[in-house]
Amino acid sequence: MSRHHQPRKRFGQNFLRDQTIIGKIIAAIGVSRDDHVVEIGPGTGALTEHLIMLCDHLRALELDRDLSARLSARFAEDSRLEVISGDALKTDFGEFYTGTSLRLVGNLPYNISTPLIFHVLRQRHLIKDMHFMLQREVVDRLAASPSTKDYGRLSVMVQYHCRVLPLIPVPPTAFVPAPKVQSAFVRLVPYSQPETPVEDEVLLSQLVSVCFQQRRKTLRNCLRGITSMISELGSVADLNLRPEQLSVMDYVLLCNRLSQLNKRHASSTVDTGQGHKSI
Repeated sequence: MSRHHQPRKRFGQNFLRDQTIIGKIIAAIGVSRDDHVVEIGPGTGALTEHLIMLCDHLRALELDRDLSARLSARFAEDSRLEVISGDALKTDFGEFYTGTSLRLVGNLPYNISTPLIFHVLRQRHLIKDMHFMLQREVVDRLAASPSTKDYGRLSVMVQYHCRVLPLIPVPPTAFVPAPKVQSAFVRLVPYSQPETPVEDEVLLSQLVSVCFQQRRKTLRNCLRGITSMISELGSVADLNLRPEQLSVMDYVLLCNRLSQLNKRHASSTVDTGQGHKSI
């Protein structure tokens, strides 16, 4: 069966072709024989053909049914590879877990990269690490430090859960068709336990989202719409700072303090029968 495939815009397909870049990526991943690898969006198999030579457990998850059929035919005689036709955004990676932490690899379509990262982070307890090809500006945001233009919600939420290690810059010429943006290969390593866990991860997500929607305002002004207990948060954060000036740890401490205040206030209003305002 021919390997030639017309890239489909609706799937955001840009196929990696540069063999030098591919070699660097495979070396950076460092696959071992016993690893359980899940490749997201294998496309025409540019990485697949190298990964399958290095590990005995490889699953390739492909949304494009034509490509998944081509891959199945191409590797039909290799029992180490299982080609799965499916949408990574809807995939329960627990279906692939057999007691060995998963290693995720993928040249991700840029139009779904951020929601896909959040989707897999919700299943991080199953995952050893992730190696993704992403738009360069997304990698810059993932790795950004406070008080920089790239620092935002994505930076805080991903850095709370993972170590972020940008690895390889990748030019448009490495792909067919060539995208109009620069790319980069990045490693995300979930923490087994955050240094300081948040009491309520949903609250953290809400807090960070609200703050960065108003990133030019002071923290005090950002918080006005979500809590009436602003003055009591000043013990853990400088309320005169802007959202982009707070570190990940600042947000964790702020979230935990807000969670404690919400619980205390909820308890007091139950006792008095009064309503309350919390995030």
